[in-house]
Amino acid sequence: MINRVILIVMDSVGVGYMPDAYRFNDDGVNTLLHIYQERGELLIPNLCSLGMGRIVDVGCSQEQITGCYGKMRELSPSKDTTSGHWEISGVVLDFSFPTYPDGFPMEIMEEFERRIGTKTLGNYPSSGTEILKKLGADHLRTGYPIVYTSADSVFQVAAHEDVVPLEKLYEYCGIARSTLTGDHAVARVIARPFVGSVGRFERDNGARKDFSLVPPHETLLDLLKKKGSFVIGVGKIGDIFGHRGLTEEIHTDDSHDGIDKTIESIQKHRNHTGLIFVNLVDFDAVYGHRRNVEGYARALEDFDRKIPQIMEVLSKDDVLIITADHGCDPTHRVHTDHTREHVPLLVYGEMVKRDVDLGTRDTFADCGQTIADMLGAGRLKNGKSFKGEVIRG
Repeated sequence: MINRVILIVMDSVGVGYMPDAYRFNDDGVNTLLHIYQERGELLIPNLCSLGMGRIVDVGCSQEQITGCYGKMRELSPSKDTTSGHWEISGVVLDFSFPTYPDGFPMEIMEEFERRIGTKTLGNYPSSGTEILKKLGADHLRTGYPIVYTSADSVFQVAAHEDVVPLEKLYEYCGIARSTLTGDHAVARVIARPFVGSVGRFERDNGARKDFSLVPPHETLLDLLKKKGSFVIGVGKIGDIFGHRGLTEEIHTDDSHDGIDKTIESIQKHRNHTGLIFVNLVDFDAVYGHRRNVEGYARALEDFDRKIPQIMEVLSKDDVLIITADHGCDPTHRVHTDHTREHVPLLVYGEMVKRDVDLGTRDTFADCGQTIADMLGAGRLKNGKSFKGEVIRG
């Protein structure tokens, strides 16, 4: 019997474009492969031993594979953090969240400004670092919050912590979330606090906060919580699910902190049944969107070095699953958005078979359905369990 599942999402670590990627201007993308090819090496022996090299040729030399491996495609017509995580947990969408390549309509901005009691700056697509270079000084002078978006379905509000205190910024974002409904129901409203001085602004990623929509029907998290199991969200998991279906939320400052707190959670809840659901965001937010191949590669290698520490604290009835939610190919120059890709599926544990090829799963929801099956939580609306393919006996 499986007692716990540790599910780690390497945010944006895609493993090859999907057949419909051309619809997203993403034909030919492959986050992991292109990092390896452009850099010339990628030292991830622990991911290789789990089977990553059987999914993508990244120079792995391991002959013995200690886990089960495969990849998954996304059925939801998107490449967004929210849709990716929701589908992993059993929710497949039949629509895409709205995006705003020309900025938000005036009626939206006028209502938002009326409700927060101040004007705003920006209202156009931009990277977070670039918009601070362009508008940071004006923000310090006027006190007006900066509103911007991207190719994702996001309404982002940036403010200097000395000008707009964090709680006030979170209040602004809560107002935006309640304003953006109906046809304008963006996937996420994101608070983007920053610090520093002109020319030296830095985003305070540890104080970032997402205000997401609530999933339209029951997720894996809801089923487990209803059953009485613990459901721990590490990183931005709570934000992604609208703080629903969790028994505990653990905030993290960055991916290093996320790994450390994952290990602590595994040790703390050794005698309990449930799910530890982890998002490691730096691959995407710090390196992918900024098209930083070297930084992305180092982050992958850093994570790989931590995998043995995670394995050391696993119990014999634990299962570790490592996957992703979309791609963000740092070599793709068409845009700086996420990329429409398959995601890896790596499964490991003492009760897990070795060197089993799980093929290409039809939906991310297969992952959630399998976890529900392993933990006896019932059935999700979507997905096909592969428990019988991976668990011994």
